[in-house]
This record gives sequence, C-alpha cells and structure tokens, in this order.
Amino acid sequence: MKSEFAFIALPVSALIAPSAFAVRYLTVDQAQQAIFPGKSFTAAPVKLTSVQRKAIEQASGVRVLHDEQQVWRVSGGGWFIVDEVVGKHEFITYAAGLNLDGSVKQIEIMDYRETYGGQIRDQKWRAQFVGKTSKSTLKLDSDVKNISGATLSCRHITDGVKRLLAVYEIALRH
Repeated sequence: MKSEFAFIALPVSALIAPSAFAVRYLTVDQAQQAIFPGKSFTAAPVKLTSVQRKAIEQASGVRVLHDEQQVWRVSGGGWFIVDEVVGKHEFITYAAGLNLDGSVKQIEIMDYRETYGGQIRDQKWRAQFVGKTSKSTLKLDSDVKNISGATLSCRHITDGVKRLLAVYEIALRH
C-alpha cells in the first residue's frame, strides 16, 4: 500500500512565527538627542552585584531582569538609560533620561513589538513620568493614568521606570 502523505522540507525559519508587530521608533542616538538635545554621552554600563539587585527589587517591588544596565553619563549632568520590559508577550525597549538629581526628565519608546498598546508612545501619557523620583508612588491608576487597551504596556513601563529610579539610588547616585 502506497502512502498518500508527502513531507515537505521547510527551512527552520519558516517554522518560527515572527513577531506579529514590530516597530523601531528611535535608535539609541536618536533617543539620546530627543531627551538631551545637543549633549554628548559617555557609556557607563552598570553591572549589578547580587546585593544591589536585591536592594533594587526591594526598593521598587519590581524584579530585575538583567544584571547589566545600559547607562550613559550625559555631559553637563544626568543619565540616559536604555531598558526593556515585557508588554503583553513581547519586549518594549524604552529610554529614560534622568536629571542630575535623579528625577525623570523624559521617557521615549524606542522599539514596540506588541500588536496593541502602542498608545504608550503618546507624549501626554509619557509626560506623567516627568519629575518623578524614587520617592514617588509610581503606581498605575494612582499617579500614572492607564490607557484602555494598553493596560499591560502601561503597567510594565510604569514598573520599569520605578525600577530604574531604584537603580539610580542604589547604583548611580554618588
């Protein structure tokens, strides 16, 4: 009896589902200039110790995903930090600019890979973070307004900024 099934060899890349939606809005250089126009930057990556990691998690209430944080010193003072959080299923890459005193100057969404929730790029929503410090509540639906249809993205960016403010206090503040 002859088999009626035929097998077709496919390249491995055809078997992996690509992200449903991915947009790069800003490169690192573009985000740096958007937050700190005309300034220069010196790479100052932070390798967290296990003690710092635990202290950051305790201070922020947010899990630290990576032991190394992408950080740059800004000429004239301040910090530029690139970070990522999980939206619903995919990573969201964002940048945070911190003033010399550790308060948020601005945040920018660099890469967004989710199908829904891209409204977090709205300048008005991102402006809620300006001036926040590690002493701020930084809680969704409390001092940061939610966006319907983007709840997880809003929550995770809020948590990420809260964690970065703890990184400032524990690893960057001198």
